[in-house]
Amino acid sequence: MTKKLYLPLLMACVVVLSSCGSKMGELSSDYFTVTPQVLEAQGGQVEATINGKFPEKYFNKKAVVEVTPVLKWEGGEAEGQSATFQGEKVEGNDQTISYKLGGNYVMRTTFDYVPEMAKSELYLRFKATAGKKTIDIPEVKIADGVISTSELVSQTLESATPATGDDAFQRIIKEKHDANIMFLIQQANVRASELKKAKEFGEEVKGINDAANKKINNIEISAYASPDGSLDLNTGLAERRQDNTAKVISRDLKKAKVDATIDTKYTAEDWEGFQELVSKSNIQDKELILRVLSMYQDPEQREQEIKNISSVYETLADEILPQLRRSRLTLNYEIIGKSDEEIAKLADSDYKQLNIEELLYAATLTNDPAKKEAIYTKATQLAPNDFRAYNNLGKLAYQAGDLDKAESYLKKAASIKSDAPETNMNLGLIALAKGDKAAAEAYLGKAAGAKGLNEALGNLYIAQGQYAKAVSSFADTKSNSAALAQILAKDYNKANSTLAAIENPDAYTDYLKAVIGARTNNNSMVISSLKSAIAKDATLAKKAATDLEFAKYFTNADFMNAIK
Repeated sequence: MTKKLYLPLLMACVVVLSSCGSKMGELSSDYFTVTPQVLEAQGGQVEATINGKFPEKYFNKKAVVEVTPVLKWEGGEAEGQSATFQGEKVEGNDQTISYKLGGNYVMRTTFDYVPEMAKSELYLRFKATAGKKTIDIPEVKIADGVISTSELVSQTLESATPATGDDAFQRIIKEKHDANIMFLIQQANVRASELKKAKEFGEEVKGINDAANKKINNIEISAYASPDGSLDLNTGLAERRQDNTAKVISRDLKKAKVDATIDTKYTAEDWEGFQELVSKSNIQDKELILRVLSMYQDPEQREQEIKNISSVYETLADEILPQLRRSRLTLNYEIIGKSDEEIAKLADSDYKQLNIEELLYAATLTNDPAKKEAIYTKATQLAPNDFRAYNNLGKLAYQAGDLDKAESYLKKAASIKSDAPETNMNLGLIALAKGDKAAAEAYLGKAAGAKGLNEALGNLYIAQGQYAKAVSSFADTKSNSAALAQILAKDYNKANSTLAAIENPDAYTDYLKAVIGARTNNNSMVISSLKSAIAKDATLAKKAATDLEFAKYFTNADFMNAIK
């Protein structure tokens, strides 16, 4: 009886022993570590480094195992980059794992982030074969995910300030009117021909004085002598020309009943005017004359050195010097534009009485978006080839959250002026809001000089995962996006200060404060900030309930009450 049982038992043992190493069962999560421990979205990507281990006496010598990271969420999953391993008796080029010793390996994987990943889990999926046989290795969960705070840029971007196509309206425009009274060599009397010029100048002064929207500041009389002859002679000559000119102008203004301040001065030798006229001329030895002027400062030495250039002095005496014997008359005045009240009224009732600068300016006189839109629409009719009104309509639509309408207006603006920095910046913001980072970067690259460009670039850098560059670009900007960049760069004190200084805080301002509270273990800050955020936007309660920033609060009664 004993002998009959012995042989079958021995055979069973042989079968068991011969199968050693042929089975590969479930792997414990203890064999895997993931960096980061909780997955996080950065620049639209979720990256993970997996350190794995096959234990001793586990890996079948004839097995080939393909390991695939899989990020799972309710209703979907995404596969990462696979890695393949082989047993000792397999001929191939994959990493070989020892049956006796086991083996370690490192996998790096990346997933394109989608919002559903905010509540997800990372698994390893195994596909194992030994020859023609399939080996079942159950999936193993190795990490949770995904912290998606960086993706808040799509919400904080809504408060970014698009660039305005500014008006060039000036209420007071400074203008001037010039005339010259010419004199003969070594004479200071105002000749009959020049009296006519003085009279015409006086008529111009009277016309401006009588205009309702113009105001005279002063009249300047600057008298000169040409730089030939002695300095004493020229000084007296220039002074008499000044006085005689002033008498003529004063007499004409008195007849016209114009009260205007007359300021007078004289220049004995007009070397500055001489140099300017020579520079613009085509006379022989021009460069030599200019070199003499730069080499000598003494007026008499200058004159003598120029006279020594005998070949050209006669030309100077005929063409240049006579132009310097003059009194220059300058009427300085202001054109005074319409008042704010007049502009606002006309923009509403009869906009065609305004020019394009006045009409664009009218839009700055109201804070009502509907009124601004009406004014900019009129501006497109008044000046259909001016990009600014279309750009500003695009800005209004962006701020109202209508990205498609904004893009339509901005593309019209770009068709009029493709290199307008303001329009390119705004198109960059729209591309960023729609998730097209490449287009956003291209547009912003053509927006140099646009007001607010650094803020727009800061948002782009957040979306690209370049948090230090984003912080630098935002500088002292006080916005949700600037605070988000600082949070992602782990500068929580600065982020808190930024949020506290935002002029018009919204729900996301409070939500970001809650994130800071969670990261700095400030429980009261988490609860109070979430309550405030949810009071402004009830949808944030659902977000907070699954946001892994608050994972350690999911069992906290105060937290649960706050997000109800």
